[in-house]
Amino acid sequence: MAVMQSRTLHKLRRNTMALSGAAVVAVMFILALCAPLLPGDPGSVDISRQLQAPDWSAWLGTDDLGRDVFLRIAYGARISLLVGFVAVGIASVIGIMLGAAAGYYSGWVDSVIMRFVDVMLCFPSFFLILAVIAFLEPSIWNIMTIIGLTSWMGVARLVRAEFLSLRERDFVMAARGLGASDLRIILRHILPNAISPVLVSATLGVAGAILTESALSFLGIGVQPPTPSWGNMLIAGKQTLGTAWWLSVFPGLAILITVLGYNLLGEGLRDILDPRL
Repeated sequence: MAVMQSRTLHKLRRNTMALSGAAVVAVMFILALCAPLLPGDPGSVDISRQLQAPDWSAWLGTDDLGRDVFLRIAYGARISLLVGFVAVGIASVIGIMLGAAAGYYSGWVDSVIMRFVDVMLCFPSFFLILAVIAFLEPSIWNIMTIIGLTSWMGVARLVRAEFLSLRERDFVMAARGLGASDLRIILRHILPNAISPVLVSATLGVAGAILTESALSFLGIGVQPPTPSWGNMLIAGKQTLGTAWWLSVFPGLAILITVLGYNLLGEGLRDILDPRL
């Protein structure tokens, strides 16, 4: 195990794509964690500073209420990362449980679970989210839960494929012969060897969840003002795009850079963890 970990770290240090993505993710993490330590209040209204262009007093300018755009982007990073990780956590737990059951037990269990997956995949995820939110209050907790409950299908299929490949291996047959329970075999022997594609999928899934939350907030049914979110900052800047370009450009760049960072990290991890590559 130690040799494998050392080899993985060596590959990581040599993978420019993964390192670049990890650097972007780390910067966004630091920005989100340090946001409460920054001077000022992202919700503080100062009409005297209305639509102030970027300068030394406001690095990224101010909005139509005189609120500091940099502070709001920093606090928006907390929202985006929270949504990304919680939604992906929910999706991963559901996907791993159903995929493991389908791949390990096979037979009618596999048929029932995979038909349910097929049914869920028939619905466009974004429109399914819109339909559910239409009946619920648009809050950050509802958004995280809904995104997680509508994005687990890919994880389930990945885990099922890995379990189908691993369940007939010698070490699994040996554990079964020694009288190990199904739960122990799944958790201690098969799942640790099937987790690599899930890790890659989860990393890419964070980027997808951030994009989904931003799109919902842009449409006005996501995180509600005055709570700063990159999506609702974009829609707020749409009205003044010709005169106050910074209100849309900087939140848009934050979304672009963050999503690109997670995609680069995910692709780099895929190169590192996939033995066929």
